[in-house]
Amino acid sequence: MIPRLSDHDASGPSLSLVFPAFDEEANLNELMAGACRVGEELAEDFEVIVVNDGSRDGSRKIMDDWSQRDPRIRVIHHAHNSGYGAALRAGLSRARGSWIFFSDADLQFELAQLRDLFAHAADYDIVAGYRSPRRDPWPRLLIATAWGALIRLFFGLPVRDIDCAFKLFRRQVIDTIPLASVGAFVNTELLVRARAAGFRIHQVPVVHRPRRHGRQTGAHPRVVLKACVELGSLYRELRSVARQTGTRTESG
Repeated sequence: MIPRLSDHDASGPSLSLVFPAFDEEANLNELMAGACRVGEELAEDFEVIVVNDGSRDGSRKIMDDWSQRDPRIRVIHHAHNSGYGAALRAGLSRARGSWIFFSDADLQFELAQLRDLFAHAADYDIVAGYRSPRRDPWPRLLIATAWGALIRLFFGLPVRDIDCAFKLFRRQVIDTIPLASVGAFVNTELLVRARAAGFRIHQVPVVHRPRRHGRQTGAHPRVVLKACVELGSLYRELRSVARQTGTRTESG
């Protein structure tokens, strides 16, 4: 079983599983059942937090039905689609677990592989999955390759699969990192800020499956453009902090 962190409030669960979702009605029943199975296997107590980011299909009713049947499942509803980053941030901010895991609601990952991440959790603050191999159409693979190169150029972040939505964190990481992204850049922002704060990151291969239901939106030009804008904003912020820190160090 997952140990509690000694400095965490004992009234909270040992594990939080967070899932942002937008128009995922065909995936939610299997997702909720799988999340509860994994939680029962790995933790003495756990919670599932699913964020309905303004879905236009039947997602809201499915989520509410699950939460009414199982008090371990908590639902957050957004009146309108606020973006992947905003949905993830909403879920993370409500998570009470000593350990916090998040993934997507599209069933492209095997949740049971969370145990592979926990195998390294004692020695690291963040255990991040990377898709091996990645089962996406070639245009998304091309965009991902270019994006990864851009992140390494700007931030020197040595992560193989930055946007892989299969990550586990100690509670202190989420409590410490000030996330601002509302879009797909949130994965990058989280890892960049965590590394800058001195948190230890480890990477683990995870199985990736093609999406069976629903529609992918990550490669939409609007999504990519928003991510680039947020990248520039974070880069300027961190450079400004570095300059200020350098000035204080030299003058002191």
